[in-house]
Parts: sequence; structure tokens; C-alpha cells
Amino acid sequence: MTKKVGSTGRFGARYGRGVKVAVEKIERKQRIIYICPSCKSKSLKRLSAGIWKCSRCNSKFAGGAYSPTTESVTE
Repeated sequence: MTKKVGSTGRFGARYGRGVKVAVEKIERKQRIIYICPSCKSKSLKRLSAGIWKCSRCNSKFAGGAYSPTTESVTE
């Protein structure tokens, strides 16, 4: 992993820059340690798509695929 390509370095010369930029953005968002809504500590991590667990209070809940909360879309 280099500074320039980040976690998308595993793709090498395949798929194009646009796809790699999008994947990098999603992966950064899902790997951040978030604030737990139950105990308010910064210890919430993603277990799998939509499953989030706090390592401090052991609360486990369903949320968004890449972040604990989802943004509402209004039309």
C-alpha cells in the first residue's frame, strides 16, 4: 500500500482510476472508528456489512453498510 493509491493498490493496473477512487472512499469510510450511540465512546467498529459492534459496552446493532447511520433521501 502506498500513499498515492492507498488500499486500492491491490488492484494494480486494472479497473481504471475512477473505480479505484470510489473504492478508496468507501473503504476509508467503513474502517473509521465511530462513536457508539449507547455509551458515547469512540469504540464502534464494523463487523460486516450493516453490523456494528462497540468494543467497550459490547452493544451490537444493525446500521448502514459503510457507516453506522444511513442518510435519509428526500425527494
